[in-house]
Parts: sequence; C-alpha cells; structure tokens
Amino acid sequence: MALPLAAWADGLDEDRIKELVLETIRENPGIVMEAVAILEQRQADAAEVARADVLSNQRALLEQDTNAPVLGNPDGDVTVVEFFDYNCPYCRRAMDEVQGLMDADANVRLVYREWPILGEGSVFAAKAALAARKQGKYEEFHWAMMSMNGRAEEASVLRVAAEVGLDIDQLRLDMEAPEIDEHLTTSMSLAQSLGFNGTPSFVIGDELVPGFVEQPQLEEIVDSTRKGLE
Repeated sequence: MALPLAAWADGLDEDRIKELVLETIRENPGIVMEAVAILEQRQADAAEVARADVLSNQRALLEQDTNAPVLGNPDGDVTVVEFFDYNCPYCRRAMDEVQGLMDADANVRLVYREWPILGEGSVFAAKAALAARKQGKYEEFHWAMMSMNGRAEEASVLRVAAEVGLDIDQLRLDMEAPEIDEHLTTSMSLAQSLGFNGTPSFVIGDELVPGFVEQPQLEEIVDSTRKGLE
C-alpha cells in the first residue's frame, strides 16, 4: 500500500533522512548545481523587479526628493543621480568627472544622494553636508569636503565647515533635523533596491552605472538619455 509522503517520512528518524538525502546527492550530483542555478535565477529576477519598481514607481523619489541637494541646472532636461560617501576615494576621483560634465553640459541636473556606508565619520559628514543646506552652503561645503586630505571624521568635518564659513553651533542643531535621517534612510533603501553595493553609483535615466566612471562615458549616457526624451 502506498503511503503519503508525510506518513512515510514520519517513519524515518532524522539521521536516516539525512543519509537518504546525501545518497541522492551522491548519485545525482547535478541536482545541487541545478538547485543553485534556480535559486540564483530567482534572486536575479527579484532584484530586477526591485530595480524596475524604483525606475518606474519611485522615479519621483529618486529624482525629485526635496530632501536631496540639487546642483547644476535645476531645470535641466536630464537628471544624474549620484550615490556617494565622503570617505570613498573613488567618489573623490569622480568629483572632477562630474564637475567636467556639468561644465560641458548646461542642461544637466545633478541630484546628490548622501549614502554614508564607510563608518561613523561618513555618517557625520553626510549629516553635516545636508545641514549646511540650511545655511545655503551645501555646494561650497561639498566641494571642500571632496577636496580635503585625509578621512572625514568629526574633527575634520567641523574644520572644513568652519573654513567655508558655516555657523558650527547652528550646524550641529540642524544635523538633528528629522529630514536628514529621512534622506539617509531613503538613500539606503533606494540603493539597495537598485542593486548598488558600493559608491559611487549613478542613475541616469534608465541607466544604472555602479562604480567610478569618466566624463566621456557620463556624457555618452546623458546624450543617449536625452535622445530618448525626444
């Protein structure tokens, strides 16, 4: 008489079940590779769904978030979103490429998403930069931070803040504003959904660009995105 699988399994002890599983794997080693391939494909499919959701349903949050600093042309026809960390050496290298892009193309709108993933100093720097917006000095502070020598830590961040003329006491107060934590939380969520795992990372139209990229490539992607808008 055939028994239901559950009833059959109940008649076996745990060691015997493990033995049967291992025996099956030994006799059919391809099963493991097939299972891994299926799992990887499912993960890739889920990641693609998450990316598509951000680029379609969360486009406004990605490009128009009022908590995110905007440089370049605020009315530009192509938006470049950069996720970055002040302690990321590749972000500092990318600074010249991004500046070059904005100098060469007056219709680029640059959105900065502070994504401090390299320690407490990075978090402090990101909060200070966002707070500097309240004093109208985000851009000046940002470029100064990107040009500084050494790591961004509390002392070095405050030194740069003083050098660009920020009121330090007011800066510290503004760093505690809820919209700053909201910006950082949103950056983390968007970056993870887009599949980014490091800085710098860029979003230009529907193009995802993880890692350092030179100005000519940025210009090429911007031009392609602009043509798609026509």
